[in-house]
Amino acid sequence: MTQADGVDAALTRVAREEGGRLLALLADRLGDLDLAHDCLQEAYATAASSWTQGVPDAPEGWVYVVARNAGIDRLRREAVADRRLASQARVLGAGVARDERAEPEVDPAEWAAELDDAGDEQLRLLLLCCHPALSRDTQVALTLRLAGGLTTEEVAASLLIPEATVQQRIVRAKRKIRAARIPLTLPADLAERADLLATVLGLLFNEGYLAHAASAEALTRVELADQAIRLTATAADSLPDHPELAGLLALQLFHRSREDARVDAHGRLVRLADQDRALWDRTMIRRGYAVLGRALAMRNLGPWQIQALIAAEHTRDPIDWERIVRYHDLLLEQAPGPVARLARAVAWAEVHGPTAGLAQIDEIEGLDGYHLLHAARADLLERAGDRAGAQAEWDQAVALASNPAELDYLRHRRDAIRIAEAPRDPLRSRDLSPPTTELDV
Repeated sequence: MTQADGVDAALTRVAREEGGRLLALLADRLGDLDLAHDCLQEAYATAASSWTQGVPDAPEGWVYVVARNAGIDRLRREAVADRRLASQARVLGAGVARDERAEPEVDPAEWAAELDDAGDEQLRLLLLCCHPALSRDTQVALTLRLAGGLTTEEVAASLLIPEATVQQRIVRAKRKIRAARIPLTLPADLAERADLLATVLGLLFNEGYLAHAASAEALTRVELADQAIRLTATAADSLPDHPELAGLLALQLFHRSREDARVDAHGRLVRLADQDRALWDRTMIRRGYAVLGRALAMRNLGPWQIQALIAAEHTRDPIDWERIVRYHDLLLEQAPGPVARLARAVAWAEVHGPTAGLAQIDEIEGLDGYHLLHAARADLLERAGDRAGAQAEWDQAVALASNPAELDYLRHRRDAIRIAEAPRDPLRSRDLSPPTTELDV
């Protein structure tokens, strides 16, 4: 690996794993979300040119100090220009102006404590981005991009919309925040933003649990999934009267408990039915049941709690697919949508057979560009004996998927059909059985 590659890798790690926390902390210190975002981007650019002699021991601290000082300098200049220096006293006391071109002296004691406390600040930023002055779609995109630290590509993949659409929403949101002077203050009643907060935290976890973007390097972004769990636990503790946050936390714990069994030694996806349950984290599963039990005791059932009930059923052996179908029916009553209908169709096939499942999938509209719909159809067609139809669907799923582990699995399933259909060599014995892996849905 070249020096440049090492710098790029370090910057990528800081941006992906620490970007949300850094932005939250900067926004709190500088009092301006747009300024904090601009200064963070400037710090990344400064790092790319300054780390040519080596990556510092504390790269995230380096980036934070440079971004913070850049913001302080800008606030100083603005304060002098319009005689508002006194009103910025708190911010100006956080540091001193420095030449951004000079190598910053980053004292770990200076930033470590601030960064350690950034968890609550990141949750605060999540709530702030969920401002009612913005449309719901814009709130979700803005929160995932800024507070969640996802790239525009990752946000688009999570929401199943074009990347250009996400970019437009974020630009409009930042412009509206600046023009309307929306303050970086929390509402008196946090409950009014609890539902949207749960939606964003759920999407954040999903991107960590199954990285959708084309830039993904593995099946899971563990650090992002764990970050989402931590933020959800904090939110659930802060808003104990909202069982949906606890339901979401239980769902996350059930899914995260299977992490060590989701891929084999070669990094290939292992379907849920074939996973080694001895590798599941039983402590995490027990915690999931405890959290879900407290949520259900409030007798205010919502979509996240229902999804947690479905995930909980998958921890049982044997799985009661008829019960899962009933849960999916409840989910569709509360949160109808094509992805929920697809999940219900897959469960229906486990009870009534592949043909019945295919009939339900054929009625779903709006998911032609969703690779999991084609993967589900391919699997059911193969189970129904239609190899040609299955191969066509596997081809479509391969064309649409981006995660490397998923792509490897999809190609393997597709190629297994091609090998099985090829003329058999009577002089050689071949294992033409299908792979034991399947999409973990």
